[in-house]
Amino acid sequence: MTAVESRPAGVVGTSTARRPFGARIGAFVALTKPRIIELLLISTVPVMFLAQGGVPNLWRVLAVVVGGYLSAGGANALNMYIDRDIDAVMSRTERRPIVTGMVSPCEALVFGISLAVISTVWLGLLVNWLSSALAGSALLFYVFVYTLGLKRRTAQNIVWGGIAGCMPVFVGWASVTNSLSWSALLLFLVVFFWTPPHTWVLSMKVRDDYARAGVPMLPVIRGNIGVAKQVVIYSWVMVATSMLLWPVAHTSWLYPITAGVLGVLWMKEAYALQSRAKAGIVGAKLKEMRLFHWSITYLTLLFLEVAIDPFVG
Repeated sequence: MTAVESRPAGVVGTSTARRPFGARIGAFVALTKPRIIELLLISTVPVMFLAQGGVPNLWRVLAVVVGGYLSAGGANALNMYIDRDIDAVMSRTERRPIVTGMVSPCEALVFGISLAVISTVWLGLLVNWLSSALAGSALLFYVFVYTLGLKRRTAQNIVWGGIAGCMPVFVGWASVTNSLSWSALLLFLVVFFWTPPHTWVLSMKVRDDYARAGVPMLPVIRGNIGVAKQVVIYSWVMVATSMLLWPVAHTSWLYPITAGVLGVLWMKEAYALQSRAKAGIVGAKLKEMRLFHWSITYLTLLFLEVAIDPFVG
């Protein structure tokens, strides 16, 4: 094993010595947060099928996937550059590349800006300039509005900051039609109302991390009962919004059945979490991660149905 640098907790690593090439490549990939980007792509490609009414041009799909990855990766790298101070004091993020010193802050900044520029040009030339502008807007919103403006100032940070994570829906639709529509707006809103519950239940798990870093996530400010109540409210709006796609997009009979079943299962988990929170249950028995993991499954299955719906008679 090769040690990067031993350092006190909460201190960003600065050593540039003994950084193996393979580990460096892995560190730059880690700056893009590839696991998060998987969720972004889930909400992009299926929308292209719905917008096309069938199978879209596969080369265009590939161009959108690559461009979307580069854009989101650039945003994530810049987020890690800005948040390197709080990342160093949170156990969940203390092994990130800038904190360990595997990538210097300057390198991360240049890397993030480079990906932002490349992705914008890539989408503009290979897809269309509307999708490029939408992806670029999402990147700028995530970096300047969410990371620099909201994250450290308000418990509503993830509500409005989550807009950036909804933009891939618009990118997917615009990449096929070079326009937007009410159907795209409804799917955008599904992701918008999905994002706070998805993020809040995770932040319940790592509440002490956020408190230590001084980030006013909702669990830090309102506690488990307050968070669970908000989760239920947003969940109801999300499920209702998902059902509206049926009449607006004129989907097949399969969509409302799928959205309805998924919605019932979601609400069951949301109310179960609220009941445990009201009962004063804390720790592992709160089981807040059940809803977190289910939220990923929910979004994946809902958008998978969106992709296959044009082929259902």
